[in-house]
Amino acid sequence: MSDLTSQQKDKLMADLQVVLADAEALLSATAGDASAGVSELRTRVQNSLARAKTGLLETQAAVIDKAKAAAKATDGYVHENPWKSVGIAAGVGLLLGMLIGRR
Repeated sequence: MSDLTSQQKDKLMADLQVVLADAEALLSATAGDASAGVSELRTRVQNSLARAKTGLLETQAAVIDKAKAAAKATDGYVHENPWKSVGIAAGVGLLLGMLIGRR
């Protein structure tokens, strides 16, 4: 999962949130069914949902912390090396311009 792009991670997080919401809706819809099998299944699903929510929130917090750390490191580098940063940005802009100009 380390080679997932940021966009893929965001989509995965959104998909997991949708699955959790759908599972909660399913639990609510079956709340009136009192049979033993359904009650046991509901309990297991509720426990799994609670663990999944906790894991999702922890993962989301970790991703946010890493993004903040990367932004802080980048900011520090730019402040320590302003001319290198300008040169790198100009080089990237030139390469992008050449690539776009070829199309």
